Amino acid sequence: MPWYVVYTNPKSEKKVSQQLVAMGIEVYCPLVSAVRQWSDRKKKVEVPLFTSYVFVNIEEKDKNRVFDARGVVKYLFWLGKPAVVREEEILAIKKWLTEEVTDVEVGSIKKGDLFEIKDGPFANHSGVIHEISKSTIKLIIESIGVVLTIKYGAGKDTTR
Repeated sequence: MPWYVVYTNPKSEKKVSQQLVAMGIEVYCPLVSAVRQWSDRKKKVEVPLFTSYVFVNIEEKDKNRVFDARGVVKYLFWLGKPAVVREEEILAIKKWLTEEVTDVEVGSIKKGDLFEIKDGPFANHSGVIHEISKSTIKLIIESIGVVLTIKYGAGKDTTR
């Protein structure tokens, strides 16, 4: 069965996932830890890696069942067809979220440079550096339609 990408209402990813699981549909909603600050406190919370998206592993004939879950808006389309994510890409995301980054080497880079990823879950992909800040690098990997934000340095709490 292929994995499809379902677009949800804002901040409904977890609830949609729970409803779909209760319906017997295999769902993957990757979560990362993030520190959120309120006026009186900071709290570590689990937030979706992909805002407003969840992945469903469902047969073509059962695709309309997802709309029975409250908060589902539509399927994500790519080139006029529902976007399909390969099993190896789902496994790569899972691996990426559980791996500890142990060896990172940063040389001289600038916006617009082509960056080749040599190892890790996105190995053998390359992307264009879109943005560089004090603690993040945004890399556009067009081949898989992803904007990868790499957080580094002191105070690193999440990788998105």
